[in-house]
Amino acid sequence: MLENLTTEKRNESTQNLDRLSVKQTIEKMNQEDQKVIEAIGRKTESIENLIENVVLSIKRGGRLFYFGAGTSGRLGILDAAECIPTFSIEGEMVQGIIAGGESAMTVAVEGAEDSLTLAVEDFKERQLTAKDFVLGISASGRTPYVIGGLKYAAEVGATTGALSCNEGAEISQFAQYPIEISAGPEVLTGSTRLKSGTIQKLVLNMISTISMVQLGKVFGNLMVDVKPTNEKLVERAKGIIMDATGVSKEEATYYFEDSDQLVKLAIVRILTGASKEVAIRLLQENNGFIRQAIEPQGDK
Repeated sequence: MLENLTTEKRNESTQNLDRLSVKQTIEKMNQEDQKVIEAIGRKTESIENLIENVVLSIKRGGRLFYFGAGTSGRLGILDAAECIPTFSIEGEMVQGIIAGGESAMTVAVEGAEDSLTLAVEDFKERQLTAKDFVLGISASGRTPYVIGGLKYAAEVGATTGALSCNEGAEISQFAQYPIEISAGPEVLTGSTRLKSGTIQKLVLNMISTISMVQLGKVFGNLMVDVKPTNEKLVERAKGIIMDATGVSKEEATYYFEDSDQLVKLAIVRILTGASKEVAIRLLQENNGFIRQAIEPQGDK
């Protein structure tokens, strides 16, 4: 029953919320948000298991799908969209799906989250396969749209995960890699865009970032596969080359342009002294991992 969910219970410490000053409310919300970090810290093993299997799916040519309704769906779409410029991935590698379609990003679509078949249609449209990883996101852990999608994904043979904000969530039984993280009742009763939404955003940050690190999209802590699609990102790309190699801005600019604006290629050329053609081959032979590409052959 909905009323038994932690996310729907009243928070005893905020029952006089309407009597607090702005300052007091800020302090109270900040206190409650501290619980989010602690709650995530208790579930790192579940997060690790899921991420390792996301990486395996992508390595075998699969895609990562986030899907959910309302805030949960919006957060999935947000994280997926950021992966493209940050890591220069193909647009289909990480995708977000929201119940009700794109219009549901800004306006609630009545009844969409209550459908057990809508997610099935969404996945059929995207030709879901056994190579893919599907992550159902639901704060309550009982959204029919997510349950229907996870059931269909299992039928197809896709690897399945679930992210919910209640212990013993219903969706967990339909996922191979469930994550259940509860930070207690919301400051505003039932408003899961608050702590639950923060939990979801932070965990999605981990999933996408760590997966891309494991796929060779990062060197040190530098996003070396950044796609320079605007002036800010062009300057950031040059800065990354400078940080990774210690060259001047002039040299970084030269190698950036001469390497077809590919940051990885520029870095490998500078650090190894290799020609453009050899640097390309080194990256290809090492699956795009700079660290392995620049190591002497005997150290690999």
